[in-house]
Amino acid sequence: MNNGQVLSWTFVSECAIPNDVNAMLVQGEHAIAAYQTIRDSAIFTNKRLIVRDVQGLTGKKVEIYSLPYKSIHMWSTENAGTFDFNSEVELWTKAGHIKVHLKKGIDIRRFDRIIANALLGGHD
Repeated sequence: MNNGQVLSWTFVSECAIPNDVNAMLVQGEHAIAAYQTIRDSAIFTNKRLIVRDVQGLTGKKVEIYSLPYKSIHMWSTENAGTFDFNSEVELWTKAGHIKVHLKKGIDIRRFDRIIANALLGGHD
């Protein structure tokens, strides 16, 4: 991700933490929250954001993004307005700019707290 590209994800709703995520976690890491994406899920842990992106027609190809919180320099959140039903989160990272669109019903302030706790050393 370079040359001014912006990576973009859409989170549809908060969901249960998938059971198979534990196989991806390192010692001392634990899942905090999960969000349903268009075709898979995003999991916040105490160390990183993991986004699983199912690809292709069959859905057998899965790309996994792992964003360590220490690579995030700054973030912003924008709640939904009267005519705009989606909230938006922007992350400025060492790898580039990431936009996360949150569908109506996702608690933007809880999302904000998860990121703040991870980056600033708080606890969920």
